[in-house]
Amino acid sequence: MFEITPYIDEKVNEAKYVQIYRYIKTEIMKGNIPSGTRLPSIRKLAAYLHVGRNTIELAYQQLLAEGYVENRSRVGVFVTEFEKEVSMSGSPLFSIRQESINVTQRHTEYLYDFRHGNIDQKSFPLSLWRTLSNEIFRTKQTEVLQYGEQQGELELRREIAHYLYQSRGVSCSAEQIIIGAGIQQLLILLSQLIGIDGQAIAMENPGYDGARAIFNNHRFQVQPIPLEQDGIHLQKLKQSKARIVYVTPSHQFPCGMVMSISKRMQILQWAEEHDGMIIEDDYDGEFKYYTKPIPALQGLDSNGRVVYLGTFSKSLLPSIRLSYMVLPPRLLERYQSDFAIYEQPVSKIHQMTLELFMRNGYWERHLRKVRKIYQKKHAILLSTIENIMGDRVRIIGKNSGLHILVEIQRSITEEQLIEAAKHIGVKVYPTSKYWIHPDKSRKSIILLGFGGLTEEEIVKGITLLNQAWFLQ
Repeated sequence: MFEITPYIDEKVNEAKYVQIYRYIKTEIMKGNIPSGTRLPSIRKLAAYLHVGRNTIELAYQQLLAEGYVENRSRVGVFVTEFEKEVSMSGSPLFSIRQESINVTQRHTEYLYDFRHGNIDQKSFPLSLWRTLSNEIFRTKQTEVLQYGEQQGELELRREIAHYLYQSRGVSCSAEQIIIGAGIQQLLILLSQLIGIDGQAIAMENPGYDGARAIFNNHRFQVQPIPLEQDGIHLQKLKQSKARIVYVTPSHQFPCGMVMSISKRMQILQWAEEHDGMIIEDDYDGEFKYYTKPIPALQGLDSNGRVVYLGTFSKSLLPSIRLSYMVLPPRLLERYQSDFAIYEQPVSKIHQMTLELFMRNGYWERHLRKVRKIYQKKHAILLSTIENIMGDRVRIIGKNSGLHILVEIQRSITEEQLIEAAKHIGVKVYPTSKYWIHPDKSRKSIILLGFGGLTEEEIVKGITLLNQAWFLQ
């Protein structure tokens, strides 16, 4: 009889049944219980292991269902004949999992993390959000437990359309809005909607690497377009021959410049003259601290040439994975024809809670609150860098958003800067990955996000970075 460590089981326990089933399965896969072996009867194995017969029967039933054993009438349960014994120890799955464990174990603990995607978690109105969610379950229990609308909940789309018109000048109806689980998921949908046929798509260089990966994976020919002081280089865009362009005009990622109104009108004219399309990612559009935001490209577009993308990840909470896309009429028609069957990926509960949050005025209130919080953090970050590091660094993109770039005015590589920061417990981020063709001769520029740090942590983190970069 094969060995299983005996233990006492007074009553049927699903965890113990799983333990027995997994043990027998593993021993079969390893070849320790050869094909054709007759397993002990349920009664004998239950007595040997001091467990209930139902526990053994459940384990055998699962093995039967998966084909590891077969039941021969009036004879017993036998291990199925396999053409080739399988070794578990060398399987790719095992190797991947072991590698993942090792990576996790090597994780470094940081005192201060300047990640650009982090937000001020304390500012999120958790108790209010919970109250509104409970209200949804109380007043709309039948509705909330059902499948949602494929484009997203209509009432939420109406609230978003109203908000976009008031705050960003976006002119659209609720029917033009598609709710998605993050900007990347919407870009995947948009890539399929546009048509994957190897066509060229222009991107700012440097630019958002997450978007670039999606376009590459959908076999677009990505054309890098350099930047000017007020955004993408239009002459280079025209020379690229691309008819689709992806831009971040409100706060260019990662360099932070705002596209001028003059350039916005010119790029719209380019799209009209070339029968082109503009994908406008309104990155950090809510966080302009010292002047009012310039209207979105979509609001200036009278010819249906702009696809507008926005998200609640930075302004509300990343984990709810709730973003939106505004389609122009011609793309909306194709979406409704070919893609409307796609199920909605965003939680209906979150959608209905957000709709209530917006309808009752809490969204605008929350946005005013976090804008003030980030404006103060932004000011403290800039003043601390200027006071401590002085002219040894140059700050890039300091007028808006939730991150800045810092160019180090000394001969040191990006990797060396990151490693030096790591040694003192501060995590900073590279910018080389945002260039389509990274140039090793380019000056070292580090990205510093500040949304997830307190004011005190910002000061302490910058003080440590000054020590690591200039005083050692």
